[in-house]
Amino acid sequence: MRRISGIPAVYRAVSAGVPSVNGNPIHSRLFQAALLSTNSNNSSARSHWRSYNRITADQSARAAAHAVAGTMLFSLAAIALVEEVHAKEPVVPEFRPKDVVLYQYEACPFCNKVKAFLDYYDITYKIVEVNPLSKKEIKWSDDYKKVPILMVDGEKMVNSSDIIDKLAKKIHPDDAYSVTEDDEEKKWRGWVDNHLIHILSPNIYRSTSEALESFEYITSHGNFSYTERLTVKYAGAAAMYFISKKLKKKYNITDERTALYEAAETWVDALKGRDFLGGAKPNLADLAVFGVLRPIRYLKSGRDMVEHTRIGDWYSRMENAVGASPKIQA
Repeated sequence: MRRISGIPAVYRAVSAGVPSVNGNPIHSRLFQAALLSTNSNNSSARSHWRSYNRITADQSARAAAHAVAGTMLFSLAAIALVEEVHAKEPVVPEFRPKDVVLYQYEACPFCNKVKAFLDYYDITYKIVEVNPLSKKEIKWSDDYKKVPILMVDGEKMVNSSDIIDKLAKKIHPDDAYSVTEDDEEKKWRGWVDNHLIHILSPNIYRSTSEALESFEYITSHGNFSYTERLTVKYAGAAAMYFISKKLKKKYNITDERTALYEAAETWVDALKGRDFLGGAKPNLADLAVFGVLRPIRYLKSGRDMVEHTRIGDWYSRMENAVGASPKIQA
């Protein structure tokens, strides 16, 4: 992650990008305005204004100008630091995977966990959308017929949490870039896999209209023919509607939305006022929660969640931290 090399660097960077008027940067004009506004005597103020470039302003005016300048530069430095904190994590080029292909369902929370990791570390990857009915895209995988499947430089990886663990070690293989996972991070990654994910399907497919909304989103991605798109949309939505009812019973969910809201509030409480569970930047637990929530965020269930809980601010910070996806549609 890039670092700020002191206020002078910020000043030079800002000066380089600030528009000028007659060759003078606008922030110099602001300093001049500070000189004018801090003097109550109009004629004296005009005198100070005319003589600014000859450095004849009195001590109090200079102090005011310096105060304004200091405040501006401090603010700019603070903004820059916030941007740096939320910047994507770099991967040393020699450790960056060269050929990455993800076989997925667009709305699958496990697949989206993997994508959140790849996006945050800016690892370019190809997406192959798997037809959920025929699964023809993964027929080559004789021993494993679930998604996600991630091919990394010819190596097949399965199971979202295992994929992330292997990738983390792959891009940080030595002691200098070792990935350590504390008890808190491990606990909440487990909470995602063992609790949060089980709440999502009953919410996404809660009603026939919500199930169709979800499959409209799913079938708008991937290389489906028109007939396949219609088949997947209606057959898939109907199947998942009934499956979600079984999942609701299996996991003892009385009210889908209440369970979703409670999970969102539980996560916000776990942050304990921090921007991220990882502190100044996301850790693997942040990426896991963000990943599984991302496919529902702009569906009805996700909109309801943000409206009725406190999770929206954290989610927005995560969107900024993860940034644009480097994915390529295969």
